[in-house]
Amino acid sequence: MHQRDGTTAVTPGQAAYDQAMADVGAQVSDDPDALVRYVVHGSVAVITLNRPAERHAFNAAMSAALEAAIDRLDSTDGVWAAVLAAAPTPGRPVFCAGADLKAIDAGETRGIHTKRGGFAGIVFRERVKPIVAAVDGVATAGGCEVALACDIMVATTRSSFAMAEVKRNLVANAGGLFRLPRVVGPSVAMEMMLTGDALAASRAYELGMISSLVEPSELLPTALDIATRIAANGPLSVQASRRIMALAFTEDDATLKRLGYDASNAMFSTADTAEGVRAFVEKRSPRWLGR
Repeated sequence: MHQRDGTTAVTPGQAAYDQAMADVGAQVSDDPDALVRYVVHGSVAVITLNRPAERHAFNAAMSAALEAAIDRLDSTDGVWAAVLAAAPTPGRPVFCAGADLKAIDAGETRGIHTKRGGFAGIVFRERVKPIVAAVDGVATAGGCEVALACDIMVATTRSSFAMAEVKRNLVANAGGLFRLPRVVGPSVAMEMMLTGDALAASRAYELGMISSLVEPSELLPTALDIATRIAANGPLSVQASRRIMALAFTEDDATLKRLGYDASNAMFSTADTAEGVRAFVEKRSPRWLGR
């Protein structure tokens, strides 16, 4: 936020974000006013939603910004995984409120869904590298669907998940109708969809929707730890395993078996497999090339 004298005013949310980044050793060098911030921490990118005053609700510009961040992630060698987080919001913590209803009311609808990624530039995006969602606070409607589009979810004890579209006579169209039943079961998902009521993070953890339930101060370190442990592995094998697992609910076992064999056989001819074996023999950490 720029002041009249040309200096930059540091908001409480920005200060909290910068301190969290500093606490985990990341260098914050991106634009603090960007709708989506992108910071590299070792071999992991931290992608942060940054419209706190609007509860990180997506308009066309923010959807384009998140899509660009994913482009950057997938095209950058040496960065093998990402964390998707949200800057602190004023008052009640909110991860993402979904679509910006004010923008929709003003007629801005098409740009919120991008051609490659769908809603928010991510929910239907064909991407390569794994993303860990770090959820603190409310993830509702499209915000819940953004989290569901990630590969792993970590959430704080004060978080909740809701598919609240029915409360505005809308229909969820960003993946929640079919992704939510896969992670919480059909009955719980149906109740959430038809009532619009929220599911507490503690219950989401019990159901397997999220992999770790933590206090707010531990959210970013926990998500970064998971992403860093992923990034320490062979990137090609991680990407192939992720791609096949994502098909587990839509393809039959015979197809998945074939895809698994094909991916396994393809790994043997890669430079990274040779490096992995060599590193084991030489008792050192491998240096992955992504090829």
